[in-house]
Amino acid sequence: MATRQNSTNGKPKSPRIQVVLPENLCDQLASLAEEESRTVSNMAKVLIQKGIENYLELKGKPLFANSNTDKFRDKLEKQTIPKLKGAPKRIRYFNQTKD
Repeated sequence: MATRQNSTNGKPKSPRIQVVLPENLCDQLASLAEEESRTVSNMAKVLIQKGIENYLELKGKPLFANSNTDKFRDKLEKQTIPKLKGAPKRIRYFNQTKD
């Protein structure tokens, strides 16, 4: 069973699990995490989520609803970054003298 801890402000943290991986699988996970600029822990979470979704689809079972945090994070990750238009403008610094 996953363990749940409390943060310093008293709010419960997300459940934690511990997994033992073979060396080559751990290396692959670290490599994937680096490619996607994620932590190894976050990459493991993403892959577990996708694996569970695929498993439930194969079994014809309904998917669990994502939490609001997961939905928000997914939207942020899918956003595209707009390109800047033109060269950056010069910044003017004003000297303010004290009287």
